[in-house]
Amino acid sequence: MSSLTKFPKLTAEEAAELINHKETVAFSGFTAAGAAKAVPMAIADRAHLLHAKGDEYWLRVITGASTGQTIDDRLAEENVIAWRAPFQSSKKLRKQINSQKVRFVDMHLSHLPQIVGFGFLGKINHAVVEATEITPDGRVYLTSSIGASPTFLKSAEKVIIEINHHHSVRTREMADIITVPPPPNRNPIPIHDPLCRVGYPYAVVDPKKVIGIVENNEPDHVKPFTEPGDHCVKIAGHVLEFLLKEQDRGIIPKDFLPLQAGVGNVANTVMSSLGSSDDIPPFYMYSEVLQDSLISLMESGSLLGASACSLTLSPDVLKRVYNNMDFFVPRIVLRPQEISNNPGIIRRLGVIAINTALEMDIYGNVNSTHICGTDIVNGIGGSGDFNRNAYLSIDMCPSITRDGKISTVVPMCSHIDNTEHSVQIVVTEQGLADLRGLGPRQRAETIIKNCAHPMYRETLQKYLKNSGNGHLPHDLNECFALHRNLQQYGTMLPDGN
Repeated sequence: MSSLTKFPKLTAEEAAELINHKETVAFSGFTAAGAAKAVPMAIADRAHLLHAKGDEYWLRVITGASTGQTIDDRLAEENVIAWRAPFQSSKKLRKQINSQKVRFVDMHLSHLPQIVGFGFLGKINHAVVEATEITPDGRVYLTSSIGASPTFLKSAEKVIIEINHHHSVRTREMADIITVPPPPNRNPIPIHDPLCRVGYPYAVVDPKKVIGIVENNEPDHVKPFTEPGDHCVKIAGHVLEFLLKEQDRGIIPKDFLPLQAGVGNVANTVMSSLGSSDDIPPFYMYSEVLQDSLISLMESGSLLGASACSLTLSPDVLKRVYNNMDFFVPRIVLRPQEISNNPGIIRRLGVIAINTALEMDIYGNVNSTHICGTDIVNGIGGSGDFNRNAYLSIDMCPSITRDGKISTVVPMCSHIDNTEHSVQIVVTEQGLADLRGLGPRQRAETIIKNCAHPMYRETLQKYLKNSGNGHLPHDLNECFALHRNLQQYGTMLPDGN
């Protein structure tokens, strides 16, 4: 029996009518990859009409991670979102969060599935999940991401499946899906290498919960990366030099260790640099996302294989993968985010974590989420999952932004989400600071010398000199002086100069 005859076939507009005011809705997607498309857009159109009549209509929205224009952008544009978790990357939504119009819960991405499954966030009224197929007995074959969709399908009271014909039906061959039972019934997850498969190619839903199927043929809205700037290239060079030295010392085995890389131009450039180096052996990845540069590395043989949660690929690169699935299927495994970001697996495999930051302080704390401690940018994402449990944790950012008006190396981070206890290596285009085994004052001296921009170095040295004693020497009157300068003068430079 075809799934289209087993389950009611709906238009996106009909599906949107089934989702009521004040409900909690979980959408598939980990980045824009695999994100629901037709139904959230129809919800936004419906909300536009209701709001024009003066009717209230808002929702609580959960996804695996960020989603892009079909969910966060469009729903924020129509003021649909009242509460959001666990991550976002939408300028429109960010503005509403920072103005307190939307309540946002920033969460470690590995925590989300279990928190939803435990019921900590209340009932999930509807799940809207993108797939290439659903069978009459409830097997759901997902598209370009796994994310938290298996948990959403299990936890939601009602389910709408978006059958997206744009995606290759062979994405199921990459999927390795398990859901972890609640405590105390958990066993060790038997993943012993990045490509190890322990689950099934499909997620499962109770067929009785499926209230309809919506068909569409829309691609993922993943934007290609821009050309890397000079600072990206310099940061990549420092990371490459450090890893090669660690390999020469025997700290990293000759056949290397699995790598994880965050999202963005800096991480993309670092991975390209590692893959193109003749001195780095072919390696594996155990990461969250696969970005464009990694596909080229896989085609060249530099990247032997990768485990991830999503194919966060621009349309042309995703098409390249879909046109050569015989090559890519044996080399890519897509997992749920509670597995791709699982602390025990990260530690067992000895993953080298490479992530980006907004700012770092002189003692090695990292802020990856909030500007001046108040305005959120995107969220912590998976950086904490990997930093805390990695064999080596590397955090990177340019030493200055906005033409030098902002120093990313500061006396004290205005917000901390990766503490000094998890951060081992920090890098800017100025250089690299290895913090392992250093006490706080030695960390500060090393970071200022190696990572701070020259235009701020004297200010930071003066701060450290005048901060007195204590395990973490701080002057509580001056620790946020650079941030205060930014708010008062539009630059962190002393006295606005």
